[in-house]
Amino acid sequence: MAFGLADVNIEAARLPALWEALAAQSFSGTAEANAWIATNLIADYERPVWAGSQFDKYFSLLRVKHMVDALEASPDAWAQKTAATLRKRSPLMLHVTLEQIRRARTMGLADELRMERGMMHHCFHGRPGASSEAVEGIRALAIDKDFHPRWQPARIEDVKPAMVAAFFESPWPADAHPLRAL
Repeated sequence: MAFGLADVNIEAARLPALWEALAAQSFSGTAEANAWIATNLIADYERPVWAGSQFDKYFSLLRVKHMVDALEASPDAWAQKTAATLRKRSPLMLHVTLEQIRRARTMGLADELRMERGMMHHCFHGRPGASSEAVEGIRALAIDKDFHPRWQPARIEDVKPAMVAAFFESPWPADAHPLRAL
């Protein structure tokens, strides 16, 4: 919410009342529905002025390691919490996600969707001899529920550029890509 990535945040306990309020409404069209949402759900939330610059201060840095180091060095509670959260995530996938965002900035939608389709293939099938990060996350959180994924590599500092680059090599030639017709 603070960074403008979501418009509405509602506590689960308030959802039944929200559904009832929506059911009691009669909207003549999309514009009226959007006005109701803006008035009843969005208007009371004010985005902090610092949010954009605070976000950019950390996440515009060159590398994942730089971002996490800066967050960890900050006295700000939000930065400390964010750094701790990132340290729990897959180091490899943090790097892959950053590269994905950077590449997607210059892509059209069709190329971006083709890139993501290839990435998803690599998430589950792309690391011969190593378990995939996706499968390991599922194992740790949903199957064994030990909440201790064994990421490969285990540290942000140990991710090599070639590991990341592999996620952006399409497993299909252009004429055989499942999304070639986009």
